[in-house]
Amino acid sequence: MPPRTIAIGDIHGCLAALDRVLAAIEPLANDTLIVLGDYVDRGSDSRGVIARLRQLAERCRLVVLTGNHEEMLLAARDDEVERDAWLRYGGAETLASYGAASLEGLPAADIEWILQGADGFETATHLFVHANYLPDLPLARQPVEVLRWESLWQRVPPRHISGKIAIVGHTAQHEGEIWDLGHLLCIDTYCHGGGWLTAMEVDTRQVWQASRAGELRAK
Repeated sequence: MPPRTIAIGDIHGCLAALDRVLAAIEPLANDTLIVLGDYVDRGSDSRGVIARLRQLAERCRLVVLTGNHEEMLLAARDDEVERDAWLRYGGAETLASYGAASLEGLPAADIEWILQGADGFETATHLFVHANYLPDLPLARQPVEVLRWESLWQRVPPRHISGKIAIVGHTAQHEGEIWDLGHLLCIDTYCHGGGWLTAMEVDTRQVWQASRAGELRAK
């Protein structure tokens, strides 16, 4: 099988969905899997998701982007205001998955792993970011607040100056369908809220989707 490039949308602690999608994909050593960020918070098993992703890195090439929820978790370590905000927006579920009363209860190895996340990733044909991009700047010069925080409801960008197709998450599609604008595809399909976790092979557009209960969606 030729190498595949597969993007995975916002997981948000939905381990059963992630496991079902990975079982369907059957990643091989020459595949590249890009997790688009927001793999923690809101869902019930962020701890399990992190463990599974760390295992996955031993099976294939894994690229993990930092989303706004990872940023909030990291900021919450040193700032009480940030901590309160993180807990309200899904951090409490993350702590519960570890059986921890505070961030100090999270394993240092998991925090260090989260810190290694990338801001974006590119191939010859595609651009991968968590949230959004500025069309006239190369990826290396994109503001972090745009990459991690700016919703497509705020601004839908035109095609990137590189001409590459953008694959993004962050802007939840509550109907559970990929938002395909041609030059941009949003694959956050609202798994934690009752939609689906979406994975997509970006060259062939093959799609795998699973619910938070781990049920594969027929396509």
